Amino acid sequence: MVACHKILAIETSTTACSAALQVGDEIVEQFKIAPRQHSDFILPMVDQLLVEAGMSLKQLDSIAFACGPGAFTGLRIAAGVVQGLAFAVDIPVTPVSTLATMAHGAFREFGEQNVLVANDAGMKEVYFGAYHVPEWGKTDLLGKEWVTPLASIPDSFEGQWLALGSGWQSYAEQIPDSFADKLQKTLVEYYPHAKDVVSLAQGIFGAGGYVAPEEAIPVYLRDKVVGN
Repeated sequence: MVACHKILAIETSTTACSAALQVGDEIVEQFKIAPRQHSDFILPMVDQLLVEAGMSLKQLDSIAFACGPGAFTGLRIAAGVVQGLAFAVDIPVTPVSTLATMAHGAFREFGEQNVLVANDAGMKEVYFGAYHVPEWGKTDLLGKEWVTPLASIPDSFEGQWLALGSGWQSYAEQIPDSFADKLQKTLVEYYPHAKDVVSLAQGIFGAGGYVAPEEAIPVYLRDKVVGN
């Protein structure tokens, strides 16, 4: 694992809501499936984590958040919360991709290294990203993250892949025939976790990938977004 900074992370970009805190080698997480209730749960989760760790916000090195792509309302909540908390104690924010967070979770839980993430974006499109996860705390994005119909994703991926995310079920009829032998497993009901935001944020923060609180903004990937 990379050097451990004191990082608090929140994740509200899907119907799940979570917060996690890393101090030293230990990561503690609060997680709940809470559609349309993120604003009710996220700050109490943060408070509980800090109280149990005997810490204050001032002792953190950074606050991280899953910046998207994802649900419009959830991303606005996350950005607003981290901006407020980080600005109050003058510490930087570390944005982490929601799709990369999910890919890292698949590595953490199942040891999967080749992951195609496709989350339902509405309008018959998915938020798509292809990742190779070489080790704990690191994901390599192959190409770019984009919003697209599943039918338009390239068929240039070699080897076996885990298909992760709701889009694979929502738009199953769009999956290209050329992918039939490449998708070894599909996990549809899988949510990003703040504990994976923390793990990825360690390396991003260490490499200087943090921003000032006012620059912590969501990533939507398209101008017309679908709220939930």
